[in-house]
This record gives sequence, structure tokens and C-alpha cells, in this order.
Amino acid sequence: MKYIVIETFRPGCKALVYERFRQQGRMLPDGLRYIDSWLEKDGDRCFQLMETDVPELFEEWIASWRDLVSFEVIELEKPPS
Repeated sequence: MKYIVIETFRPGCKALVYERFRQQGRMLPDGLRYIDSWLEKDGDRCFQLMETDVPELFEEWIASWRDLVSFEVIELEKPPS
């Protein structure tokens, strides 16, 4: 399944998010795959397209970032053809 993850940087934490990312990468558990991402124009939110067959892996990943970022995970469904 594919998911959109909306990350909202906590106030004053944007630089810390980028610093942690440079030092440790995305820190994704095996089975959670990053596809692509986009930043909101003002840079306070990031929209990530991700994929997994084990949605519980999001909790493991989010635990590594929740001190700096709040998350909304939205499961996607393909529209009927």
C-alpha cells in the first residue's frame, strides 16, 4: 500500500530536523520504503509518498522523529479505472 505522510515541523525545530537527517538519514525500518517528497513553499511541512505492506512500521519510524515533527499518515487508494 502507498501512503502520504504529512510532517509538520515543531516550532523552532526545522534546523534540527535537517541536522538529524544529515547525520542519520531517514532512519526507516526495513519494509518501509520512501518513494518521493515535497516541501510546502514556506518549508514548515513536508509531504512524503511512502510504501509498505506493514503499516505498523510507521510507528517505529515516527518514534525516531516525534520530538521534532508531528505526523499524519494517510493510506491511499487507487481510483477505479
